[in-house]
Amino acid sequence: MLIGEVARRSGVSARMLRHYESLGLVAPTGRTVGGYREYAEADIQRIFHVESLRTLGLSLRQIGQVLDDPGFAPAALIGELIRETERRLAREQELLKRLRAVDASEPDEWESVLRIVELLRGLGSPSAARRQQTVLAPEADVPAPVLAEAALAEADPHVAGALRWALARVDEDVVASLVPGLESEDAEVRRRAVRVLADLPGEEPVAALTSALADPDPQVRGHAALALGARGSAEAVPVLVAMIVAGVNDVDAAEVLGALASGQGLADSIKLALVNELAAPAASHAVRMRLVQALVELPNTIALDLLHGLTEDEDRTVARTSAALADSMTKAHRRRAGG
Repeated sequence: MLIGEVARRSGVSARMLRHYESLGLVAPTGRTVGGYREYAEADIQRIFHVESLRTLGLSLRQIGQVLDDPGFAPAALIGELIRETERRLAREQELLKRLRAVDASEPDEWESVLRIVELLRGLGSPSAARRQQTVLAPEADVPAPVLAEAALAEADPHVAGALRWALARVDEDVVASLVPGLESEDAEVRRRAVRVLADLPGEEPVAALTSALADPDPQVRGHAALALGARGSAEAVPVLVAMIVAGVNDVDAAEVLGALASGQGLADSIKLALVNELAAPAASHAVRMRLVQALVELPNTIALDLLHGLTEDEDRTVARTSAALADSMTKAHRRRAGG
């Protein structure tokens, strides 16, 4: 079969077939009387093998090794191709993020493009000080999606704080840029996302924070509960009580529960939740002591009622602590009344 027919059957141009021949990759078996290249079926099969291996990203040199060495093991080469492809994809993904960031800034001139690229370089610097300086620069005008992405990736606490500060002052919809962080498989990314959401003002973050109450990570749940409780959300109460039981940010959780019980019409449900935990058979001494101390944050009438009821508790430490706290609260109330 002549080269033109081979090109039509294989989809490989005659020019490329000649290149393959010059490399010794696919050489025609013979020549016609007129000197034209003549390919046998085995040659055509080899061409198809070459094209198949090219789709895997092998170089022509590597393809020659594979086809000419029957003992050539594919595992190492395929592994290297996978790693190289991953590196290339990472570079392409980084480029895509950069292009999207530039596009999000809606540049109207190349000077604006150069400015946002410089900001991106600053945010991507290996120096934490440089990243923080970039965020806090007076002339910085970084689009919300760029700030959000940086916040989700930032491990340095000082830079993370600067990013949260900047995001809380952005006029754009920041929540939509942070929601993907709550869906990350990486718990640390979810923690960063909920911290930023907790610092955002207004009611926009409420839905996202509420969804975080069901997160499997206790830190994510805790940050969400504290933020929602400060906003008056009743849905935060079970998580806040669980934080006291677990001893995780229990003082903060108790303060938020106290505020909710004082002004949100949730006093009865909070009282019931705490009483149930105090009466739980599995509650340890340490847990019950934390719950007793949390009662002090509740409105006086509720707290004193519960504390007086605990002064006869079988656990004498719990009983003595309850009595002391009740006495202290009563005296403080009298001083305020007398003043």
